[in-house]
Amino acid sequence: MPVLRMSTLFLRTLREDPADAEVPSHKLLVRGGFVRRIAPGIFSWLPLGYIVYRNIERIVREEMDNAGFQEVHFPALLPREPFEATDRWNEYGPTLFRLQDRKKVDYLLGPTHEEMFTLMVKGEYSSYKDLPVSLYQIQTKYRDEARPRAGILRGREFVMKDSYSFDINDEGLAQSYERHRQAYIATFKRLGLEFVIVSATSGAMGGSASEEFLAPCEVGEDTYVQCSSCGLAANVEAIVTPAPAEQDASGIGAAHVEATPGMSAISALVDFSNQNFGSNWSAADTLKCVVVMLTHIDGSQTPLVVGLPGDRELDIKRLETSVHPATVRPFEDEDFAKTPALVKGYIGPQVLGEESASGIRFVVDPRIVTGSRWIAGANQSDHHIYDLVAGRDFNWDALVDAAEILEGDECANCGSPLSIARGIEIGHIFQLGRKYAEALDLKVLDENGKLVTVTMGSYGIGVSRAVAAIAEQSHDDKGMIWPREIAPADVHILATGKDEEVFAKADEIATELESLGVRILFDDRKGVSPGVKFNDSELLGVPTIVVVGKGLADGVVEIRDRATGAQENVPVGQAVSHIHRLATA
Repeated sequence: MPVLRMSTLFLRTLREDPADAEVPSHKLLVRGGFVRRIAPGIFSWLPLGYIVYRNIERIVREEMDNAGFQEVHFPALLPREPFEATDRWNEYGPTLFRLQDRKKVDYLLGPTHEEMFTLMVKGEYSSYKDLPVSLYQIQTKYRDEARPRAGILRGREFVMKDSYSFDINDEGLAQSYERHRQAYIATFKRLGLEFVIVSATSGAMGGSASEEFLAPCEVGEDTYVQCSSCGLAANVEAIVTPAPAEQDASGIGAAHVEATPGMSAISALVDFSNQNFGSNWSAADTLKCVVVMLTHIDGSQTPLVVGLPGDRELDIKRLETSVHPATVRPFEDEDFAKTPALVKGYIGPQVLGEESASGIRFVVDPRIVTGSRWIAGANQSDHHIYDLVAGRDFNWDALVDAAEILEGDECANCGSPLSIARGIEIGHIFQLGRKYAEALDLKVLDENGKLVTVTMGSYGIGVSRAVAAIAEQSHDDKGMIWPREIAPADVHILATGKDEEVFAKADEIATELESLGVRILFDDRKGVSPGVKFNDSELLGVPTIVVVGKGLADGVVEIRDRATGAQENVPVGQAVSHIHRLATA
């Protein structure tokens, strides 16, 4: 790569954080001149940022090729018909970018390409002898995110590596899945990412087995749990709540309604109950009924009430996993006005259920077991009902895991306490099975001459998202600290001061290193203070910083390690060989 000279490089660094930036990666990628926002959730790449992006793309491609997968490429503009065949034209709902051509024919901008890969294999292969095969592409994807945020972490246009395996049977799928899993491990290690592999749900993708690769990060949108005793690691959406044993309620008297003026909040209700009806009540003894509105793929809407212990909040992402493909939104005041059976702040289970007069579906957390005793709303303003027994005084339509997971919750596998962390999803692998092959009639002849449906796997890596994930894990309060293989250059040379000899020697070192294959970013700007150059070098985050300045009079140049802050002076005559060793170690 030719020397990148900052005097002509298309780059402008910023001293202040952008006003709309919420997370470190967004702030630093914009301040460092790596990306620029052009619309909500849509970013352009500037030269240094695009070098970083291409380095990640190269590593991903090399590891896919090393694993024996073959690269293809599809358009981003796709026809409607294949997505109708799999019902994803409707399932994707408002997140799908839909458009029409001049003839009013429907198209979409691809969010994923399962249908296209399936049809490609269908068009080329017809025998078990052709399988297995794994194909991949690195392609721009589009999703109309309702709330694009965090810069390139959650955008409406992004680049993804998606690959698909095609096998004759489930045993072959298991092998292809494992090959992809190992390729992902190798990829993320080369990217310098800390990551965990967690069990996950398949969501709109469908299929059975599913795992996520998460980069641990405080600002990550995914919450996952781990058990240090048995090794369980799972996304919260995939966690199963261990249900307590059913309880004996024979000694509990009849439920009774009591006036609880102004006590719609759980904490106030508990304090009031302990003052007036005994002293052993806690938030966990209250039955919270949370109302949401479901929007189905046909556009219709229905209310849903979720019952959960009052010490828990509703986890919308967990609920959406259970009600997919419907989407979830909060129940608004106008919704309550149209649903008089629900008294806001005092909803109780007595009027709920598909068989009730209201007909409103009622699902409950697994902790609400037969015989358990609760305080719940009495469906009357300023009143609650006490000694309400599950299975005796009310019933439910289904169990659903939709309550938040709390630190220290019991592991369903071994009973040990769980720990909770947040992470950025950088990869996701699925055993799709035959959902797409059946919908699009992908069949081949087996060894007995019988037509069988092909079984598929799907595997994604967020290539552009990985730039932000690495930035989140590799920075300090001064700027980026890029892993060497990802960085826009191996060495950042600073010529400081006004002496022409300094600039000449720095240029000579840069040229010699470039001839040895070392990637160089050379700050050759004249009239720019050393302080500004030092600040820019820390912001841009190239791993090795070389300062050619006042030390030249003593026959030395200064070498700094961006990650550790370590500094050393090296004789000028040894500088090129020393820097080359550092850059190629």
